[in-house]
Amino acid sequence: MVDHDVVIIGAGFSGLYQLHKLRELGFDATILEAGPEVGGTWYWNRYPGARCDIESIEYSYSFDPELEQEWNWSERYAAQPELLAYIRHVAAKHDLRKDIVFGTRVTGLDFDENSCRWTVRADDGVDRTARFVIAATGCLSVPTQPDIDGVEDFDGDIYWTWDWPEGGVDLAGKRVAVVGTGSSGLQTITAIAPDVAQLTVFQRTPVFAIPAFNREIDDELAEVKSRYREFRAESKVTRGGAHCAEPEPKFFDEYSPDEVITELSRRWTDGGLCYQQSFLDLVQDPAVNKAAADFVADRIRDKVNDPVLAEKLIPTTYPIATKRMCVDTGYFEVYNQDYVTLVDLREDPLHRVTAHGILAGNTEREFDVIIFATGFDAMTGALQAIDIRNGEVTLREKWSEGPRTYLGLMVAGLPNLFTITGPQSPSVLSNMLTSIEQHVDWIADVLEVMRARGQRRIEPDVQAENGWVDITNDTADMTLFPQAASWYMGANVPGKRQVFLPFVAGVDVYKQICDGVAVADYHGFEITA
Repeated sequence: MVDHDVVIIGAGFSGLYQLHKLRELGFDATILEAGPEVGGTWYWNRYPGARCDIESIEYSYSFDPELEQEWNWSERYAAQPELLAYIRHVAAKHDLRKDIVFGTRVTGLDFDENSCRWTVRADDGVDRTARFVIAATGCLSVPTQPDIDGVEDFDGDIYWTWDWPEGGVDLAGKRVAVVGTGSSGLQTITAIAPDVAQLTVFQRTPVFAIPAFNREIDDELAEVKSRYREFRAESKVTRGGAHCAEPEPKFFDEYSPDEVITELSRRWTDGGLCYQQSFLDLVQDPAVNKAAADFVADRIRDKVNDPVLAEKLIPTTYPIATKRMCVDTGYFEVYNQDYVTLVDLREDPLHRVTAHGILAGNTEREFDVIIFATGFDAMTGALQAIDIRNGEVTLREKWSEGPRTYLGLMVAGLPNLFTITGPQSPSVLSNMLTSIEQHVDWIADVLEVMRARGQRRIEPDVQAENGWVDITNDTADMTLFPQAASWYMGANVPGKRQVFLPFVAGVDVYKQICDGVAVADYHGFEITA
C-alpha cells in the first residue's frame, strides 16, 4: 500500500498545475510545500522591484480558458504582488489548498525496488509513501550565500533579496549598499534608489539590460483575450515559448550594416527579451553577437552621463545573451544621481564586511543597511538539496560531474521520479509557463497510459540518457553560451561542475522531440508492471 499515488514537491506554478491536472485524471496527489503559502518563487522573492521578465499575458496559465478571461493583468510586466495574487487566485478557484501540506520541507527520497514505491521524508517527521514523486522544486529556489568574512560583525541591518521581510523595509534616509547586479540586484537598485539617502552598488560583472517599456495593457489584453486559444497555440511552437514581434531574420550576412542597426533598433524599441532573438545566429556567430552587444553598449553610453562610469557598466567579458539578460525600468539612469556610487569589484575586490560597512580595495565605506543580491544555485540546487537515493544510486553522486537526465524529465537509476523544467530541458531559456505546462501535460499523459496498462514502474534507459546528455552538450557547444561564466553554467556556485544546464535548441524543437518519444510508445523509457 502507498499513502498517495503521487507526491509533488513544491506549490509554485508547476506544482499547482500538476496537482490540478492529476486530480482531474483521478489520481490521489498531494503537494508538500516548504513555505506557508502557495507561490514558490513568487512567494519568496518579494524584494523591492521584483517582477517577471516575460510579459504577463504570456507568463500565465493557458489550461483554464475561463481563468484567462476573468483575470486582468494591469501591467506589461507584472510585479511580484500581482503575480502572487494571481497564483493565490488560481489555488482558490480550483480548491487546491486542501491537498497541500504547508510548512513541510522534503529532506529525502528513498526508492524501494521490491514495493516499487518512494518513501518521502520531510522535516515534519512524517514519512509518506507514493508510487510516483514529481519534483516541482523550481529552477531558482536555492539561494547562494557567498562566504564573506565579517557578515556577523556588521552593526547595521543585513537583508537578502531571497528572504525579504514580508512587511517590507523602510530605507528612507539610510545609507544602503547593494552587493550584486543580476536581475534581483538590478530590480532592487532601481526600486530603492528614490528613497535612500545614499546608495552604493558593488558590481562584480556588468549586465546587459534591455528597457521594459512597462505600461498598462488594457487594450492589448482585450485584443489577446479575443483570440487567446490561438495565441497560446502559437506560443507553444516558438523558440522561446512566447511571442516576439516578428520571426527573426535568418542570417546576419543577408543584411547590410544599416539594416542590422534598423533591426536592432526595432527590437530595442519594442523592449524586453525579444532583443536577443534579433537574429537567429546571435548566440552562434561572434560577429552577429558583437553587433548586438555594441548596439546595447552605445545605448548605455547614451543613458549614463559620466562616460567613465558608463564604461564600467558595459559588459566586455562575455557575449551578449550568454548570461541572463535583464529587463530594466530605469536601472542605468540611477547612476546619474549624485548620491549613487558604483564600486567595481574587479578594481577594488570585496575583502570583508566590517562593523560599520564594507571594505573593498583599500577603502572602507560605511552603511546603515547592506542588501545581498547574490543569486541562486540554479536548476540543480533544489534537487541536490534533497537526499534522493535508490539503494546505492544517489542523485548527488550521479550528478557530481553535471546533471544526467533523459529529456530533462527523468534520471536513469531513479525510477518513478519526474522533474518539471529540470536541467537539460528548455526551462530557464524559455517562458517558464509554456515549459511548465508542456512538462506537466507530458507527465500526466504517461501516468495515465501506465494506469490504463496496469504498469507501475518507469525509468529511462541508460543509453537514452547518455544520448540526451550528449545532445544537450553538443548543441550548447555549437553556441557562444559556454563562453560566459554564468549561472546557466553553474559558474556562480563554488565547486559546482561547470556544464551548460538548459537545452538550448528551443521550445519548439524540444516539444517535437517529447511528442515523438510519446508517439513511439515512450521510446527510451523502460515501463513495466
